[in-house]
Amino acid sequence: MRKESSTNNINEKRLRELCGTSYALSIIGGRWKPTIICRLMYGKVRYGELRDSIVGISERMLVQQLRELEKDGILKRIVHAQVPPKVEYELTEDGLSMQPMLSKMSEWGNNHKAKYQKMEEEVA
Repeated sequence: MRKESSTNNINEKRLRELCGTSYALSIIGGRWKPTIICRLMYGKVRYGELRDSIVGISERMLVQQLRELEKDGILKRIVHAQVPPKVEYELTEDGLSMQPMLSKMSEWGNNHKAKYQKMEEEVA
């Protein structure tokens, strides 16, 4: 946790206000959010299915990331009034609109990774 008045916090807020890319990355950035969003691109998913489909994420982290994505309007949480409780997640219209951007980022990442892995193999 950073203090609200810290230089880091002030600079981060200023960048988000001035730069659309920084703003977008502040919403989808991090280790788990892109994976969560990509998993939800295939449709509505129950919490347990989502948890089981993301290897290595802790329940605490998954819940935190889901809450942040919900707060930012990227996904919605659907609670069905039944016993046992049933909770599903699905992308909102804003979340679905990220598909072309995430596809391009994935394509770029795969190409870049392949290029630099090849260079490392040639050096070794």
